[in-house]
Amino acid sequence: MALSRPRRRPARVRMVEVGRKKMNTVRTRGIFVLPNLFTTASLFCAFLAIVQAMDMNFGFAAVMILVSMVFDGMDGRVARLTHTQSSFGEQFDSIADMTAFGVAPALVMYKFCLFDFGAAGWAASFIYCLCAGIRLARFNCNIGVVDKRFFQGLPSPAAAALLAGFVWLAVSNKLPECVVNHLPTLAFVLTLYAGLTMVCNAPFFSGKSAGCVRTAPFWVIVVGSLLFIFVSSNPSLAVFVLFCLYALSGYVYQGYLFFMDRPNPVLPNE
Repeated sequence: MALSRPRRRPARVRMVEVGRKKMNTVRTRGIFVLPNLFTTASLFCAFLAIVQAMDMNFGFAAVMILVSMVFDGMDGRVARLTHTQSSFGEQFDSIADMTAFGVAPALVMYKFCLFDFGAAGWAASFIYCLCAGIRLARFNCNIGVVDKRFFQGLPSPAAAALLAGFVWLAVSNKLPECVVNHLPTLAFVLTLYAGLTMVCNAPFFSGKSAGCVRTAPFWVIVVGSLLFIFVSSNPSLAVFVLFCLYALSGYVYQGYLFFMDRPNPVLPNE
């Protein structure tokens, strides 16, 4: 008596079952190296900024925060260009951002001159650090919800650059004497302003829509050339002034929207 052979399931069913098994197993593959190297570089610069601030090298610490911001802006673009986006990269980038633009600027500002205020000084630094964490968490939750042309609140890299630019400008001895005499007070106000502006609902231009523009008027080239000359001639002053203007632009645009009776693009329509 011949034995009957077991009937094989269709190939499509077998492929579906294999796919389900892969979904239910822990991912053991390696990570994408190139974009995560930029994230690692950003985190390293933030760590170096903290170490240098503890050694009282505030100018170098401020520059490291700015360099960290450059690396942070490159990792996402590299991932998109090389098609190496991943959930791991997104989570790693968020943790690095919290260190680079939350912890490092707060510590640098405190060690620079906020310690003169005692408990109020470290409280201001912590408020900035807390607001940076809230800002990053809100950004991750609102991906795909908020208008991509705008940021909801001041981006944490811009807030960190505002504080780093202030420290860099102060240690460069390029501030007038009347400002130097009130340096701790200005640092205190600036730290709170940067922190609270990160969690506000003012719309700040993201610049993402500028990439879709293929042509521009000639005056744009002229303005860009003047900005390049300004930055290269006095980089510390240029960084602080440019990010001061950007940190005010959201409130100015929100006032314009209120005056023109237009909706806030970063808030849901009622």
